[in-house]
Amino acid sequence: MSEARLLLIDDDVAHLDALAERLARDGFEVAKAAGGAEALEQLDAAWPDLVILDLMMPEMDGQTVASRIKSRADIPILVLSAVAAADSKADLIAHFAEDYVTKPYDYAELVARVRRVLRRLADQIPVEELALGDLVLIPRKREAIVRGRHVSLSPTESRFLATLAAGMPRAVSTEQLLHKVWADSDGADPAYVWVTVRRLRQKLEVDPDLPRHLLTAAGGGYRLVADEPTRS
Repeated sequence: MSEARLLLIDDDVAHLDALAERLARDGFEVAKAAGGAEALEQLDAAWPDLVILDLMMPEMDGQTVASRIKSRADIPILVLSAVAAADSKADLIAHFAEDYVTKPYDYAELVARVRRVLRRLADQIPVEELALGDLVLIPRKREAIVRGRHVSLSPTESRFLATLAAGMPRAVSTEQLLHKVWADSDGADPAYVWVTVRRLRQKLEVDPDLPRHLLTAAGGGYRLVADEPTRS
């Protein structure tokens, strides 16, 4: 499996460039943003596998950037900060970060932490590719092909579809989806599932109001099917 896509966000351009160069030499695909607004534009262009985010930035601070990223998709975030206080780390990890590295840091440790997070997430997406008639799902690439059209998926959407694919042809309950897709989220709510289903139907179904692939199961939960005849 190829190395992951990383998005680095830091207003310290010298540090940003130096870190990007080292990560690229280690095989990562790296995108850079010198501030929050630029980072959000990068998200619109392509979903990264992981964000490395500096907290102390002018105009839009790191916590604001993180909350806006998480409002779009639960892309994993590794925080870089000069603040070493234990309570700050605990608070940040509880709210939006998968890990926290204090500046100055050891580069080898940073890369080890990045790979650990990515490895854990990859383990949650075992499905390589799944053909469902006019829909092809490629969770590991965070991609779907809908009638020949390529569609990008967020990390959450990819894990969600992989979980449903692993359960085929059976339905997967809302509780199981919460446990598997949002395993690391405190206080995961069924609304997470409903919102994700709505987003996916908008992306993958010809008619989101008459879904043919992502169906609500009669006994609760959801299931994937290769095709469902159009209903009159």
